[in-house]
Amino acid sequence: MANHKSSIKRIRQTEVKNERNRYQHKTTRNLVRKLRETTDKTAAVALFVETASMLDKLAKRNVIHKNKASNLKSSLAVHINSLK
Repeated sequence: MANHKSSIKRIRQTEVKNERNRYQHKTTRNLVRKLRETTDKTAAVALFVETASMLDKLAKRNVIHKNKASNLKSSLAVHINSLK
């Protein structure tokens, strides 16, 4: 266990940040999964906007790598364009 006040506070802050990052990452993964299962193009386009925004936010906050966000957005766009 930490002995310094600052390190105790840092541990508390890290736990909060880890929990927030885990929640946001899981929510985004669920959105990506939902978008890949969508067969309706208009619904997929609306969902893509929200998903792309969340991916960009995660990349900006270094929860995921910026190239991973780009690759996911690209593959989702290909999926949407393949829908009728």
